[in-house]
Amino acid sequence: MGRIRRLIDLPACELHSLGELAELMSSVHVSLICTKKLTLALKNEGYIPKLLQLFQVCESAKDTESLHLLFEIMKGILCLDKTILFKVMFSDEYILGVIGCLEYDPRLAQPGRYREFLTKKEKLQDVIPVRNPELRQKIRQTSRAQYIQAIINPNPLDFKGGSLSTLNSFISSSKHKIFQALQKDQKFLPEVFARLTNEDTAAEQQCELMKFFKEFCAFSCMLPKKRDEFLQTLVKLKFLPILEMLMKKDDLQVRSGATDILCYLVEFSPTTVQQFVMQEAKQNENDTQLITEIIEQIVCSPDPEFGGDNKLMEILCALINPQKMLAVASHLEVFEFLDIFYDRYIQVLIAPLLAHTSEEWNEIDTYQTAEILASVLKLLSFCVERHKYHMKNFVIKNDLLRRTLVLMKSRHKFLALCVLRFMRRIIGLQDNVYNQYITVGNLFEPVVNAVLENKYRCNLLMSASIELFEFIRQENMHFLIAHIVENFSDALESVKYIHTFQELKTKYEQAKKQEVARCEQQEKLNRVSILPGETLVKKAVVSQDEGEEKAAPTSPASSSDSHPTNTTLAAVMAAPKRGIFEIFGYPDDEDDETSPKKKARLDS
Repeated sequence: MGRIRRLIDLPACELHSLGELAELMSSVHVSLICTKKLTLALKNEGYIPKLLQLFQVCESAKDTESLHLLFEIMKGILCLDKTILFKVMFSDEYILGVIGCLEYDPRLAQPGRYREFLTKKEKLQDVIPVRNPELRQKIRQTSRAQYIQAIINPNPLDFKGGSLSTLNSFISSSKHKIFQALQKDQKFLPEVFARLTNEDTAAEQQCELMKFFKEFCAFSCMLPKKRDEFLQTLVKLKFLPILEMLMKKDDLQVRSGATDILCYLVEFSPTTVQQFVMQEAKQNENDTQLITEIIEQIVCSPDPEFGGDNKLMEILCALINPQKMLAVASHLEVFEFLDIFYDRYIQVLIAPLLAHTSEEWNEIDTYQTAEILASVLKLLSFCVERHKYHMKNFVIKNDLLRRTLVLMKSRHKFLALCVLRFMRRIIGLQDNVYNQYITVGNLFEPVVNAVLENKYRCNLLMSASIELFEFIRQENMHFLIAHIVENFSDALESVKYIHTFQELKTKYEQAKKQEVARCEQQEKLNRVSILPGETLVKKAVVSQDEGEEKAAPTSPASSSDSHPTNTTLAAVMAAPKRGIFEIFGYPDDEDDETSPKKKARLDS
């Protein structure tokens, strides 16, 4: 500490003292007092401009060793995290020199090209329609600070005692002032939208404008007091049709920025987007619409990473979630929208599924195709849970589960797992119509085949298959248990280490024994039709002849041969026998609702 206090008088800014100064910068952080003294010394002695003059000399001479030391010194000054130093470093006069010092990181094989990038970026920022010169200068200064933060932030462990909290506050405060000023400017947003949609705007400028507007939206949505006002302004300016158009752009950065903005809107004001989607669905029947564009972004993109973008899937799920839609619409309106969705939009969603599946697995089994199909199956699983009535009709009408089960043969196990999860969602509803559809179509066969192929492996596919059968066992789904045991028990005998299959067979046999015992008990009751004394039924049969007298009580011997008793026994014996499916609860059509309101309640 004594040595540090002695060095608070900064050495002369010369080449021979750079090593000493770099050592001082790395050691001064042990004391807050010394940090403050060093900050004042750097400011009062105008040390930063002197260092930048020395940097120009070293760069011209290609003195790599001195340039590495200047990198350490400049980074150390930034780590002091003091506003009075930032005002000097981020000024127009010195910013390029500061960034130039940061290019010579000794850990880099080649110096960075940060100044070239920043200069190009600032030229592109001229497209932002800001008339106030002071505000434009503030935007430029904040952008520079953010850029420096991005340069030095990849190694946060290098910073002592935090992550540049003053720099973060400086940037945040500057942003707040900028966005407050822009929100007051009524001409700003219309001009932004005009330039975004103008065909004459250069692609690079459009990307820069989209980045700035995305940041503007993100910051505005984070201010609760200003958020509602900002969203209402977007609605008045009819921004959603503009956003829909931007999502069709060929430029990936523009599409990605538009997706991020739509994500903000869905997160902070889902009702605004849902109202637009529902109105658009009713008004336009053939034109490309927002939901169509979202689905096509998911399933038709040549880039599998972008095609399976989770943000787009989250947006779509939020827009077609009946529970959230009820905040802006009635049950009947939600039902009408789902009618349109299943009549028009879902065909776009399942198009790649139908194109790549048939009765036998298609040879086109690339990773890109598997990624897209996995995204489709995740969305269909969501629809199974949220759109119970509509999705059930759609699945059965199109035999959709059978088509998807073909993908169990894919070499990409994550795709086979998505198929299994889709079937698991269907079975999880415990719907009799679904159960009958599965058993009649023998749709457990691909799952059983997957179990047999993976019986000696420990993987997610095997675990998910076992969980499916275990769920059926635990929930006592007797109808499915009977189907599985009667059709696959012999094949599953080879998987002896899985107790679930044996327990399914045990449940089946126990239920069968209980039914046999019940039938025997019923038969005994039917045989005992007369007790000693009087007959159990005094009037068994009304004679077909109008003049025939009513039957009088008889003795057991005489009544055993009587016609009425024989008729009763014959009726019991003629009753249809219950098969094994009836024993385990044969499906019926009890839930075939026809009322639109009731259907809407089911979906919601």
